[in-house]
Amino acid sequence: MSISETLLKKYAALIVRTGANVQPGQMVQLTVSVEQHAFAALVMEECYKAGAKKVNIDWVYNEQSRLNYLYAEQDVLARILPWEEAKMKQMVEDLPCRIYIVSDDPDAMAGVDPQKMSAVMQSRSTVMKPYRNAIDGKHQWVIAAYPSAGWAKKCFPELDEDQAVDRLWDAVLKTVRVREDADPVEAWKVHTDFIEAKAAWLNGEGFSSLRYRSANGTDFTVELIPGAKWEGASAVNSLNGAHYIPNMPTEEIFTSPVAGKCEGTLVAMKPLVFNSQIIDDFSITFRNGKAVSCRAGKGQELLEQILAMDEGARMLGEVALVPKESPVNQCGFLFYSTLFDENACCHCAIGMGFKEVLPGGDDLTVEQAKQQGINDSIIHVDFMIGADDLDIDGVRPDGSTSPIFRNGTWA
Repeated sequence: MSISETLLKKYAALIVRTGANVQPGQMVQLTVSVEQHAFAALVMEECYKAGAKKVNIDWVYNEQSRLNYLYAEQDVLARILPWEEAKMKQMVEDLPCRIYIVSDDPDAMAGVDPQKMSAVMQSRSTVMKPYRNAIDGKHQWVIAAYPSAGWAKKCFPELDEDQAVDRLWDAVLKTVRVREDADPVEAWKVHTDFIEAKAAWLNGEGFSSLRYRSANGTDFTVELIPGAKWEGASAVNSLNGAHYIPNMPTEEIFTSPVAGKCEGTLVAMKPLVFNSQIIDDFSITFRNGKAVSCRAGKGQELLEQILAMDEGARMLGEVALVPKESPVNQCGFLFYSTLFDENACCHCAIGMGFKEVLPGGDDLTVEQAKQQGINDSIIHVDFMIGADDLDIDGVRPDGSTSPIFRNGTWA
């Protein structure tokens, strides 16, 4: 790997200071692959320089997960052990700033039974969900990436391993605006200002629904929640007022639509990686607000299992706008990572919505948010629908319309 120590330190500082915005006295929970232990140390040290009280690390090892799924019994894997639940209870008490460094090989779970994985995830998520709800909106978090050899080779199979890793690093740093000769913090300020200006325009228009059309077969209408905000780039910890950027990179402006109020078909433009398995060449059709059918050239069974996770898994939790000029899209290849690929083009998500888009949403219970139209589920799965010819119109309550997107970008 040819990336310099200077760039790595600059990247670590950006993740901690701008992404998570670690505050003095905060606990920090860092989740990172064992393969990236050297970078973990850089991030950990930067957290302490920012004033962190304590940094704890959750190590991720894909081979451990793969072997567990191959050999352990499903009911054993599905059971939440007492220490795991105690850990979540402690998180609710500490409200740590959470930093996720993703570097998964998209093929890490090859050979694993997708039905077994889905069943385990469903069982575990049901138990853990109340704890996740309890910290929602009350802490800072960020997801960023560190290229692994397996991930890089998936993206660039024609290159040798070192070349592939270097190529992926070039793309990652481009999308997160980290350069030797520029200040990434200032670059992110300019970027977030632009996104927030677009969100402000959408909020001012008062659209009640969106219409999507594309020659690929996307023909879809979705109803929006009255008064729900469009948001993008930065978020705010409701307890301490700290601004943070949950995803690095991020190009999206998003909101949560009315659960169960959509019609039509959405055609995916990029593969979806779920639990290190790939779903490709797929579409989902909705009737009366729920997914009633799906088609996939690859991963049909897995897509059906995702939609059957729970009642909310068949409804939308998010609609997001991303122009095709996105730096992620300009990289010209598929990242096989939702963190990146969702920021290449417009996307939607089935499953859990975001109560923070509602007025006073951070203080609402899950049930109160549901009553106002926010979808609830144990999953939140983004899939990309942003074709180059995608048109999106905003419809107001009086029936008047305005173009939002034309040919895949802002109208």
